[in-house]
Amino acid sequence: MTSGRQDGDTWDLASGVGATATMAAAARAMATRADPSLIDDRFAEPLVRAVGVDLLTRLASGETAPGDLVEPVWIDVAKVRTKFYDDFFRAARPTQVVILAAGLDSRAYRLPWPAGTVVYEVDRPQVLEFKTRTLAGLGAEPAADRRVVAADLREDWPGALRAAGFDPARPAAWSAEGLLGYLPPEAQDRLLDTVTGLSAPGSRLATESRPTPRPGDEERTKAGLDRISARWREHRFDTDMTRLRYFGERHEAAPYLEARGWVLTGSTVRELLATHGLASLADDDLRTGDVRYVSGVLPRKPHPA
Repeated sequence: MTSGRQDGDTWDLASGVGATATMAAAARAMATRADPSLIDDRFAEPLVRAVGVDLLTRLASGETAPGDLVEPVWIDVAKVRTKFYDDFFRAARPTQVVILAAGLDSRAYRLPWPAGTVVYEVDRPQVLEFKTRTLAGLGAEPAADRRVVAADLREDWPGALRAAGFDPARPAAWSAEGLLGYLPPEAQDRLLDTVTGLSAPGSRLATESRPTPRPGDEERTKAGLDRISARWREHRFDTDMTRLRYFGERHEAAPYLEARGWVLTGSTVRELLATHGLASLADDDLRTGDVRYVSGVLPRKPHPA
């Protein structure tokens, strides 16, 4: 059984919280196969295959149908989430891009970046080395000046980012996709504060903003994650999804960022599913439908608190 999160814990792409990057890539592979007009992540399947988790490989390749292992709506959620971030970067047209907790994200390779764009990928050294080596083995080449920033987000990643060439005096486009729930509440605030401090006026940001839990919400979420983990355990993928997340009170990301000067707009998961004519969430997933995908700009440098 996977142990709970703790300060200084370690992982790889096949275990612990690192496996969530492989799960997300498997979902993108399934979503690409289901609707390539909405999402086209051609690198998702080979990256999952290279990690080597049998169940996730079979799901990503289509060898095993999602069935009751992956609810169909979650493949639809992967579609709208991926499209949201793809569209964010296409519209931002920045010269500096920072992808936090980059995992198996392949946007540096598959998006049509303007000439001169530098894409900084921040993640643990082993994760970035694995992705770089695997994609090179596929003959893939970055579509931008891709620079790896091998740093744990719990450590001095801003220093590593600057050392890689990032210029905080120039606008940047930041993404924190599928990340905040895997940080303790205080670490989430610290990350958002750090991003704000590194952002010049005109910088852009995209992330998810989860609403404050109502009584019973977290218990229902944990029960759902436990059901998924039990199904996967029957297929010899032993992970405990509940223990990978941090629960408890935390600031909602959007209001927190807006208080620091960001001007944001966004749509809920439910709204994005409806926009693209996809399935609605089941009654027990309705709170997930309230999660907002938000993006926006920092029009001016905030005054220090």
